[in-house]
Amino acid sequence: MRSRGRGTSVFGVVGELLITAGVVVLLYVVWQLWVGDAIQGAQNNAAGAELSQEWDSLPVPEPTPVEEEAEAAAPVIADEPSDGELFGVMRIPRFGEDYAVPMAGGVSRAVTLDPIGIGHYPGTPMPGDIGNVALAAHRTTYGAPFNRIAELQLGDAIVIETSDGWYTYRFRTLEYVTPSQVDVLDAVPQLSATPDGERYLTMTSCSPMFSLAERIVAYSVFDSFQPRADGPPAALEGTA
Repeated sequence: MRSRGRGTSVFGVVGELLITAGVVVLLYVVWQLWVGDAIQGAQNNAAGAELSQEWDSLPVPEPTPVEEEAEAAAPVIADEPSDGELFGVMRIPRFGEDYAVPMAGGVSRAVTLDPIGIGHYPGTPMPGDIGNVALAAHRTTYGAPFNRIAELQLGDAIVIETSDGWYTYRFRTLEYVTPSQVDVLDAVPQLSATPDGERYLTMTSCSPMFSLAERIVAYSVFDSFQPRADGPPAALEGTA
């Protein structure tokens, strides 16, 4: 009888250890996917807001002469940013007034996507330039900047703020592709055979949630540029 009691005790201890381990794993998952995301998301937004305030503190550039306004309507960043080099802040009214995620060069997890937020695909145009500005960000973990990408609606404003001002794009459509379909980064997404000449924005992330099986892709078209001297665009006032 004593031997059976000891055996029962051992199994009981092992069972308790397994339950404890399960609880620890569950708490880690909850932290990683929800609590940690919320904290880093708030940190990303704070970093974006700080960068915006830094630009606001710089001297306001002189107004562009009238005869040059047509050419200078949408200035383009001359040099493509290197990996991890900050160049902009993305604002999407659909995602909330406090959404202000920093943007940097490169799409590597270690240098850009994990610690900063939104990455710019090397070799693609910069905001305001002709062609397809291509960006990537996490949909889950590390602040999940593109977590709500599937909620975008036709005409939603996607605003990229830089030291020059605000580039506003308007959302058009979503597409789901396999990871190998890199043609979404073409100068004219979805219509590679079409002559270039327009300005597009492509945002990519993983799909479905918590999976690397596919990519969700959001396409937008250029709408307008507003110089910093003129203040934030009306597009940031709401989802319209």
